[in-house]
Amino acid sequence: MKQIGIYIHIPFCISKCYYCDFISYTKSNEEVTKYIDFLLMEMELYKDILKNYNIKTLFIGGGTPSCIDERYIFKILDYIYKNYNASNIEEITIEANPGTLNKPKLKSYKSMGINRISLGVQSLDDRLLKKIGRIHTEMDFYKNYELIRDLGFNNINVDLIFGLPDQTIYQCEKTLKDMIKLGVEHISYYSLILEDDTLLKKWYEDGKIDMPSEDKERYMYHRGIELLRDNGYEHYEISNFSKKGYRCKHNLIYWRLMPYIGLGLAAHSNLYGKRFWNYDNFKNYYKQLKNHKFPIEGEETISRDMEIFEYLMMGLRLTDGIDKNEFYQRFNISVDEIYGNVFKKHEKGGLIYMDDRFIRFTSLGLDLSNIVYVDLLP
Repeated sequence: MKQIGIYIHIPFCISKCYYCDFISYTKSNEEVTKYIDFLLMEMELYKDILKNYNIKTLFIGGGTPSCIDERYIFKILDYIYKNYNASNIEEITIEANPGTLNKPKLKSYKSMGINRISLGVQSLDDRLLKKIGRIHTEMDFYKNYELIRDLGFNNINVDLIFGLPDQTIYQCEKTLKDMIKLGVEHISYYSLILEDDTLLKKWYEDGKIDMPSEDKERYMYHRGIELLRDNGYEHYEISNFSKKGYRCKHNLIYWRLMPYIGLGLAAHSNLYGKRFWNYDNFKNYYKQLKNHKFPIEGEETISRDMEIFEYLMMGLRLTDGIDKNEFYQRFNISVDEIYGNVFKKHEKGGLIYMDDRFIRFTSLGLDLSNIVYVDLLP
């Protein structure tokens, strides 16, 4: 039986961060109850489709899933265990913000089979946290981290952001060193992107905040890579680092272009050669489900050329790179036959490394990946 990943979107937060452009809303108990009821309706619609798949990974994201009562998470997982082929799920992740976890909640998560906690930490500098609209503090993180460990969770990810307004190299390094000292199993290390329609971008355009220079931001990235590698973390994807055996299995489904279903508001799916996405507002999402229809707003068929491009683009994000044999097995054609000249060109330019089996980005290529992607477009 084929394997599949499931993503479940919980679109509620205590407050919106200044850099965030995700679909999320300030929670109210009434809205949360209603949303979970409709989410279960959507899950019911997928029951026949998913009977042909084994669930490999489950990722509960947001928003801030940990800001809602644990009984709602129980309802979701209880449905999955009873109605999908979920007896051999390898990884169940829930996203959480420091300060939103407590002992009863974590004990409940553990009893439900959740085995990976992903903490949105971003920084351990309280001044920077306040500047980007985070409502937790450094102390909130340490208290929650200790609690998570005390309750026996042994797979923790922390999300960190570098290139924050007025962030110094010292602040960036200190947060990384503190995380390394704790021994977290996985670190996602992202560069801040000023997204449209966010407060942070507006303030930057209005001259109210200063951002690190490009050179400083790149130094933060490469210094982070150096620190993490020197302390036993595998740099396995452009922005992701793990101890051996702790790569994020769910994200690998995305990066390897395997099938996945997204459930909930604005969630995206990739199945049967199509990409499709749900409505991003409650009104239309609820309306479709009331009429026993999938709450899908749009879809697109993925052509073979586009699938090849996406397979290469996503695969090159991984430091393992593209396996030429796997490419041939999937597409029944040699990757060299299609893109040999492109890869040779960028090998000469120092962006690509190739041998008989693999195609990978060099460290320079990871920085300048878009130059290669442009040449791979169908």
